[in-house]
Amino acid sequence: YYIKQYEEETNLKSHIILDSSASMSFASEIAAGKEKRITKFAYASFVAAALSYLMMQQRDAVGLYLYDAEIRTSIPPRATKAHLHRILAELERTSPSNATHSALSLNRLADRISRRGLIIVLSDLFDNPDEIITALKHFRHDGHEVIVMHVLDPLEQSFAFGNDAIFKDVETGDMITTQPYHIQREYQKTMRTFIERYKKECRENLIDYVLLDTATSFDVALFNYLNKRKRIG
Repeated sequence: YYIKQYEEETNLKSHIILDSSASMSFASEIAAGKEKRITKFAYASFVAAALSYLMMQQRDAVGLYLYDAEIRTSIPPRATKAHLHRILAELERTSPSNATHSALSLNRLADRISRRGLIIVLSDLFDNPDEIITALKHFRHDGHEVIVMHVLDPLEQSFAFGNDAIFKDVETGDMITTQPYHIQREYQKTMRTFIERYKKECRENLIDYVLLDTATSFDVALFNYLNKRKRIG
């Protein structure tokens, strides 16, 4: 008789899904005419890198997926030092570009990721909310735990621009000239509705929702991950 013993190399498979569309390249100025904040994509990349390192310290496997209108990068979960270097290298070399189609990419990833695990989505969620929420439900329907980290620039919430301004859609190139202070109040109301919609839908579908702006300390994202990790054992 023989007794076979082995040690599982990982406790949990985690999948970090990062929006790399052009809208993630936005960064506002910290003060008029002075240095800019970190872009949403750079911020989300740092969060993804920190999470990857933390997961591997816990002997969890982590995978990375980058998307815009389609899935650009797909690195399946593993839990080795070499794998971590591969993830960090991919984050460093990637620049946001192209239009976004979050729902399509998220649904395709939900079809592709078969084994139950933890899904972490990092995105500004600037797409059709109905379609994105349906895609997030797809992950839950397949038995995954899900954290949505909603990454925004502070100015995208406040709309505290100065005088006349020209706004350019970085994904379509469309431009419009307006006086921001005339529409600031209505914009803020619309943005609050946009954010609250995601909060409500995530809560009702047992999805963790974390609002992050690029002025937020990274430890907020890490703390929310650790809380989730503790609950799912």
